[in-house]
Amino acid sequence: MIYSRMSQWMNLLICVLLLKKIEGLYVGITYVRNAVAKGAVCLDGSPPAYHLDKGFGTGINSWLVHFEGGGWCNNITTCLARKNTRLGSSKQMATPLAFSGIMNNMRQYNPDFYNWNRVKIRYCDGASFTGDVEAVNPATNLHFRGARIFLAVIEDLLAKGMKNAENALLSGCSAGGLASILHCDSFRALLPMGTKVKCLSDAGYFINVKDVSGAPHIQTYFNQVVSLHGSAKNLPLSCTSRLNPALCFFPQYVVQQIKTPLFVLNAAYDSWQIKNTLAPSAVDPSGTWKACKLDINTCSPIQLKTVQDFRTKFLNTLYRSTNSSSKGVYIDSCYVHCQTELQETWFMTGSPELGKTKIAKAIGDWFYDENPFQKIDCPYPCNPTCPRSDLDKQHHLDTGLGNGIAATVKLSLVTMVFCWLIMGMKISFKN
Repeated sequence: MIYSRMSQWMNLLICVLLLKKIEGLYVGITYVRNAVAKGAVCLDGSPPAYHLDKGFGTGINSWLVHFEGGGWCNNITTCLARKNTRLGSSKQMATPLAFSGIMNNMRQYNPDFYNWNRVKIRYCDGASFTGDVEAVNPATNLHFRGARIFLAVIEDLLAKGMKNAENALLSGCSAGGLASILHCDSFRALLPMGTKVKCLSDAGYFINVKDVSGAPHIQTYFNQVVSLHGSAKNLPLSCTSRLNPALCFFPQYVVQQIKTPLFVLNAAYDSWQIKNTLAPSAVDPSGTWKACKLDINTCSPIQLKTVQDFRTKFLNTLYRSTNSSSKGVYIDSCYVHCQTELQETWFMTGSPELGKTKIAKAIGDWFYDENPFQKIDCPYPCNPTCPRSDLDKQHHLDTGLGNGIAATVKLSLVTMVFCWLIMGMKISFKN
């Protein structure tokens, strides 16, 4: 009896360990405490933080620096709502963080970057690492210092070996994907001259388009973010010198002038943009769009036409800004948001493909100059390799919640359920 129970628990443990391999590993947190003296702090004044898994073998002098995503805050109320969460305070961040997808340390799940130094910069400023306001209102104690966080973290990484980098890729998801665009050239300037530097934006190509009511919802929102955080002086000068700085928060006005090679990975039907830019809840009080936003397969013919029109506008802005051989483009027709952090979309059996190429393969080949990947998928619903539903239902404009924790929780739950099912089958077979 005792042996039987021990055997069952051992089977469960082995099952969990095997399935955990897909999730990658858990990496401890590093707080940049000396950054506080420079004023490089989160919304609540706590020090910035990152997670680093050191490279090995041939990747010991290669660096992948990845910005965490998580929306933005556009006024005092929304910033106060973030202040005491992981998106506004390093005190609230998970100390061990799961690394999967592009951050995975196993070759079979991350063939080109598995043995690099892989860094995830935690997001706690609310403006894609662009803000810099010296004054702090004692009534709120909110600090808008995202640009200083970026510099402080990069300086810390340079001191820890990135000054010897032979290869470097700056990447990010969502608001972090936007940051990888906005900081692309400045990242290049901070690294040694001989380093091969490129940038990757995952779901960070937010477009300036009106919502279903005809109002410029996202333009107004970004204008408020830039104004509140004092971001204008930290946005690319190539854009702010000719346009209203608030417009320079949109990649379509910035990307064409970026000199460092950039890869744009995005869904043409980006689920976050459909939910929050095209059909935000504020302009849909009756909830007409609710079902459609949750599952594109349930959209009415009129709604689907509106979504298809969004794709057309998205592609038009992309064509004008990525017409360069140094730019990589992977635009699939999936209804998702962020595809590099989730193992199931990054690289494994059943992952999305475009031109018979998985995302990891396309980006790896592009970085190493083996294939200048530039492909755009056919219109929905033509791609059978897309996930059946939106994998990132945790992204919300109001809360700014990213997909990192949601993905980790989802994979962990799937792992446990699968293992318990296996256990149940073993027990039933024995009975």
